[in-house]
Parts: sequence; structure tokens; C-alpha cells
Amino acid sequence: MRGRDGKTGVAHVAVVVPVRDEELLLGRCLRSVAVARRALLVRGACTVDVVVVLDACRDGSADVVARYGSVRVVELDAGDVGAARLAGARSALAVTPVDPARTWLTCTDADSAVAPDWLVEHVRLADAGADVVVGTVHPDPADLTPAQWAAWRATHVPGRPNGHVHGANLGVRASAYLRAGGFAPAPEHEDVDLVARLRGTGARVVASDAVDVRTSGRAAGRTPGGYAGHLRAGLLRV
Repeated sequence: MRGRDGKTGVAHVAVVVPVRDEELLLGRCLRSVAVARRALLVRGACTVDVVVVLDACRDGSADVVARYGSVRVVELDAGDVGAARLAGARSALAVTPVDPARTWLTCTDADSAVAPDWLVEHVRLADAGADVVVGTVHPDPADLTPAQWAAWRATHVPGRPNGHVHGANLGVRASAYLRAGGFAPAPEHEDVDLVARLRGTGARVVASDAVDVRTSGRAAGRTPGGYAGHLRAGLLRV
């Protein structure tokens, strides 16, 4: 199967979710991923593997994951989101017999909820020729004041993705991922680093808000900066 750009169509999708002490939000994330997985499986063109990486968890995150039988678990004690994404991607790519050119690696975060068509849209963009999909995210309005939500909406125009890189909504063709060297251990911005290296290899990077993901609007995240840091620096001052 070939995509419209002459590239090989996606036959397998791997979803990697790094987790560090997210028992309160992880269930919502995994339910949303399960819905997106079913939506893609119904189409019959792809298989889907979901890998949850429990990284230095000291809460009940493992108990939450145990409720989802279709999820594979990787455990490590790095306390490092880059190392967690790397471990998840390695595990995902190690078990699939599908050619890396036909494997699509997606990432989201444990404090996020993907849309029902999240994986369908990622595969559509991949089959249209993307090597990398940089998807948008929006903060959960329930975590913001009305003024903060209005301020966020005022700076985000539908149909005009800003191209910011978010690990909560990132997809990459496995062959391109391997060519770029994969995720590197890092306490934050491991996603930005990977996309920069992908660009350096000539990978086709597509920014899209057709695959928008809702993520936590909290001011204190699990990394020194990340999306919570971005909100602290601007939106949460409104």
C-alpha cells in the first residue's frame, strides 16, 4: 500500500504513554486512547499496540494501568521523561514484525485525553506523506478560569496550527525515528530535540490541528518546564 506521496502506507501504530505519578488523570488518558484505538481498528487497515511506561511512580498509577488489559507496561526508575519515551518506543518497535516504514509511532501524555479520531487522523496524515506530525494541544478548560480560557482561545486560530512541538501529540514514522536516533534521555524538551533532529535528516514535518489533544491546565507539572511551565509563564497570570 502506498500513500498519496508515494510513501508506504501505515500498517501498524504504536502508542507510547510515559507516566510519572499520574493516578488521578491516567484513567482518563487510557480510556481516550482505547476509544481512538477502536476507531482505527474498525477501519481494518492497521494493528495497534499501546505501551505505558511507568517511570519512578510512587503512587497508584500501576493499579490504574492494571484495569486495561490491552495495554503493555514497561517499568523503569529514571525519573526522566526522555528516558521514558525512549524505553516505550524501544519496547514498541521491538515487538512489531511490521517494516519501520509502515509503522507509525505516536506519543501522548498521562495527563492528556486524545480525541476519538486521533489515531485515524495521524494515519491519514502519514499516508498523505508526512514523516512527522506535530499536533496541537489545548489546556483543559476545567483547570482554567473563564478569563484564562478566553485568553488562550484568543491566541489560537482554528486551522492555523502554531507548529509548537508537544510530546502529548506527536507522531513519527518509525523509519524516520530510527534514522534520527530516537528520543534522548532528558528531563524536558526531549520532544523538541527529536523533531529538530528529524528536520535535520530531511524528514517531512507536518503541523496540524486536526489531531488536537486536551491536556492538563495545571501550573505544576512533572517536568521542570514543559506545558505547565508554558502556562505559568503566560496564561496562568491572566
